[in-house]
Amino acid sequence: MAAPRLALILRYLRPHRRLVLLGMGALVAVNLLSVTIPLLVRRVVDDLQDGFALSDVLHQAWLIVALATVMGGVRLWSRMLVFGVGRQVEADLKQRIFEHLLRQEPGWVQTTGSGEVISRATSDVENVRRLLGFAVLSLTNTALAYALTLPAMLAIDPWLSLAAVGLYPLMLMVVRLFGGRMMRQQRRQQEALAGLSDLVQEDLSGISAIKIYGQESTERAAFAGRNRVYRDAALGLARTRSTLFPLLEGISSLSLLLLLALGSGQLESGRLSIGDLVALILYVERLVFPTALLGFTLNTFQTGQVSLERVEDLLGRVPRIVSPRQPAAPASVRRGAIEARGLTVQYPGAQRPALSDVHFSLESGELVAVVGPVGCGKTTLARALGRMVEVAPGQLFLDGLDVTALELEALRAQVALVPQEGYLFTATLADNLRYGDPEAPLSAVERVAEQARLAADIKGFPDGYQTLVGERGITLSGGQRQRTALGRALLLDAPLLVLDDALASVDNTTAAEILASVRAQRGRTVLMISHQLSAAAGADRVLVLDDGRLVQQGRHQELLAVPGTYRRLWERQQADQQLQTPV
Repeated sequence: MAAPRLALILRYLRPHRRLVLLGMGALVAVNLLSVTIPLLVRRVVDDLQDGFALSDVLHQAWLIVALATVMGGVRLWSRMLVFGVGRQVEADLKQRIFEHLLRQEPGWVQTTGSGEVISRATSDVENVRRLLGFAVLSLTNTALAYALTLPAMLAIDPWLSLAAVGLYPLMLMVVRLFGGRMMRQQRRQQEALAGLSDLVQEDLSGISAIKIYGQESTERAAFAGRNRVYRDAALGLARTRSTLFPLLEGISSLSLLLLLALGSGQLESGRLSIGDLVALILYVERLVFPTALLGFTLNTFQTGQVSLERVEDLLGRVPRIVSPRQPAAPASVRRGAIEARGLTVQYPGAQRPALSDVHFSLESGELVAVVGPVGCGKTTLARALGRMVEVAPGQLFLDGLDVTALELEALRAQVALVPQEGYLFTATLADNLRYGDPEAPLSAVERVAEQARLAADIKGFPDGYQTLVGERGITLSGGQRQRTALGRALLLDAPLLVLDDALASVDNTTAAEILASVRAQRGRTVLMISHQLSAAAGADRVLVLDDGRLVQQGRHQELLAVPGTYRRLWERQQADQQLQTPV
């Protein structure tokens, strides 16, 4: 497992190998200077003991200052290089993940859960950045520090050096012990903070419901409970940190005291000079920070490897719906004619198909309604037309061409799908209307707003078309959101318009005006899915689905004349309307 992980890390670093090599070279230079400076200090101290010329000491002092200054500059440069690589990898990785997510089919995104996907795209990518920046830098620096410093110490006095660093394994064990606990507490604190953020976001979105039902006290108590969880997690982390760092300082002080105690005996026997002891003290102090940091680095390294695998798992997910390798050229004349030949659609993991052996055809310019009981496959049919769900080859054709043979972008440019819950972005009304064509002029936006019977509403807004739509269109009514989504689709001027119950929140009069406006555009085929059979009554034809199968088709009056699903649905709807009519 270690070899594949190392290969994966190297693959991420390979595009930035020049910067990585420069950073590593700078670290080598820093550590060589760090070993050299204590030797120069030793010489100065010994010269002071043996009698000295002031000019010689000043010369050596200036040399030490110069080397320390160069070392500080090179250290800063090395950190900027290696950390910069981590930041660059993070930016590239986020871009790759975002583009990869855009290629996935909507069904996978909806069933996977946005929280899991966002976690991999943010927290895991952040861990990868730490792995390729901080962890790589720290591990390299620690290895170089020991590889260059220990030989210099052993050359001065082997036994004294080993005694001085003998306590450092204890320091590493303490860091490893506390480091794991700190990571768990850090994760707990982040989860508690996420819970707080979720509650605040949810309450702000549902502030109207809170006010209507007078639940301010309930939400206040819920926030207080989550706030206590966050406070306890933060305090636990603070206590661990407050315990760890004094322990590390204590172990470091014990090591230094041991060095001084044993070194004093060496001084008395003459086997060690004061300069040697000072150099050893400097070397011991130099190894404290890399040793203490090593435990955190190993935890970061392990966490980063796990996150790297999670990110790779996400990037390795192959979309089920892709453009063909050799797409067919779209028809030169776009008519919006549709033909289904035994159309069968089954969702992954489902026990039975949502659509089964459906045959029908739509001629250019027709207005065809699709009706049926809840769960009969109407929305699946709408999504199949734009390949939002996977369709088998040879089952669905647009203008005589198999939809699976067309490039996805070309297909979706010819099919304007308006879902029942049209998603609106936090932007102006104009920008939401022109979302499918961001460069569309305001005159075109105003035209489709008029067709969608939205223009009168917009005139009533203080900022008109520049009115800012709140998150998910929360500042608009249900009907206004649906008409905005409809206007957005009309702006595309696609030959096939699919309305998936897109007028459910619009009153019957306005819905009739919208349909008349759409039908006035010659050559546009309209497939209207609706639960309102009164709207379907005005269509050229009606397709009736039941349990995923096409059980009836024909004109409204023809379908009423024969027993079947359509007449049963019509009679039930008429009875419901009579019950709702006040006496």
